Amino acid sequence: MAARKAPALLALAVLVAGCGSTGDKAVSIWPFPKPAHKGASHPKVDPDLPRLPPAGSGRGGYYKDDGPGDNPPPNLKDVADAVVRAEPYSKWANRPYKVLGKTYVPITNEEPFVQRGVSTWYGKKFHGQRTSSGELYDMYKMTAAHPTLPIPSYARVTSVESGKSVVVRINDRGPFHASRVIDVSFTAALKLGLLGKGSHEVQVERLFPNRGINIAEQRRNAPQEPSKENAPTEIAALVLEGSTLSDSEALGTETRPQAAAAGFWLQLGSYASAGKAGQARRRMLDAGDAGANLEVAAAGKLHRLYSGPFATRKEADKAARGLRRAGLKPIVVRR
Repeated sequence: MAARKAPALLALAVLVAGCGSTGDKAVSIWPFPKPAHKGASHPKVDPDLPRLPPAGSGRGGYYKDDGPGDNPPPNLKDVADAVVRAEPYSKWANRPYKVLGKTYVPITNEEPFVQRGVSTWYGKKFHGQRTSSGELYDMYKMTAAHPTLPIPSYARVTSVESGKSVVVRINDRGPFHASRVIDVSFTAALKLGLLGKGSHEVQVERLFPNRGINIAEQRRNAPQEPSKENAPTEIAALVLEGSTLSDSEALGTETRPQAAAAGFWLQLGSYASAGKAGQARRRMLDAGDAGANLEVAAAGKLHRLYSGPFATRKEADKAARGLRRAGLKPIVVRR
């Protein structure tokens, strides 16, 4: 039986081979329709998210094993910026350290800090991993990594190209590249408009909380648990120009060196002299843009202009939106 089947199978094979070609042109010999390949199921894409170039292409600024998350939450552009507040410095994350042969000495004073350079962002590769602060990295929050700014602290990051600005909480170390000055979270990068480009020239400005008292004392008295509170949107310092008044002319009895009322305030500007801060206050009072209660408070070498207080963050956010419609760019702070 087997001997008789072998020639028949061989003949069938020859017949099939003959049907499978016409001269030199190959044709399909599969007798059934080709199986359909069902497309992969993808989550609905947030229309706010830009289309990113492939990882490793050199055009998107993220590594092959990094990048955006597989299913980012919706409305990330509406995520509130970090609220600037007093927090005690991390005991371990602010010690000098060495990476790739270079020693970094974190800042532990309360001096102003402004820096310009390239910003990049980091995503899913580090999502859920421990940061230098000991907190878990959440790429969908408003945080950033900086080589030397205190952990934790706050910074305003402004795109040099577009002028877009965000406030982030520094809770990690990096980037460790000569030309890069800060790594922002995925959401911060989205709001700055640098996701598609991957890297972008920015200005980094350190922000300080203030209650009209010594900041070092404020940090010592702050709760030890890191804050999980996030807040407001869109930020930048308000700059007002005009003739310069003397400190006494500008301020008179308007300066309040005592501790401010507790609550949420809108920081409207930061100035090198009390005179300039007082001048800005007078102009805003005359314009009626920021309400009647405007206060100038000293913070080290700077003088900050505030409007408030507001009992809740929701009230402060509402007032901030109104000021932005008037062309101002307030920062919500808790004092």
